[in-house]
Amino acid sequence: MLVGRLTRDPEIRNTQTGQSVASISLATNRFWKDKNGQKQDQTEYHNVVLWGRLAEIAGQYLTKGQEAFIEGRLQTRKYTAKDGTERRSTEVVAENMQLGSRPQGSAAPKPSGDFASPANSNAAPKTQAEQIPTINLDEEEEEVKIEDVPF
Repeated sequence: MLVGRLTRDPEIRNTQTGQSVASISLATNRFWKDKNGQKQDQTEYHNVVLWGRLAEIAGQYLTKGQEAFIEGRLQTRKYTAKDGTERRSTEVVAENMQLGSRPQGSAAPKPSGDFASPANSNAAPKTQAEQIPTINLDEEEEEVKIEDVPF
């Protein structure tokens, strides 16, 4: 499971058999305080591959800087580079995805049809984009009160 922000817009292509495939890069952050009490952070970058309907949804709704929640599995593949050397690449193959908040100043695209998550095909089709409330504790100046939490 990964929660992070896209480092670039999704790259969408089709296989020879016509199946959609999308590639995204996701940045995840880790924050902690060291033994001296100084705030530290570390950013990791993950290559994610989405197939089929997930790839189409990613291409339509995801943009650079947007948050995304990805569930998937690791997969390592071998390939031969242009210089003839054999290389290995480890990617996350997404099996489920949830869209997160968009970068500030970005307008949401209008949905162009109903869709349901491939991992949950029994779900009712969605006709409107849902507004997902988020709480960013780093930006909160006051204490978060339980009555302010929307769920």
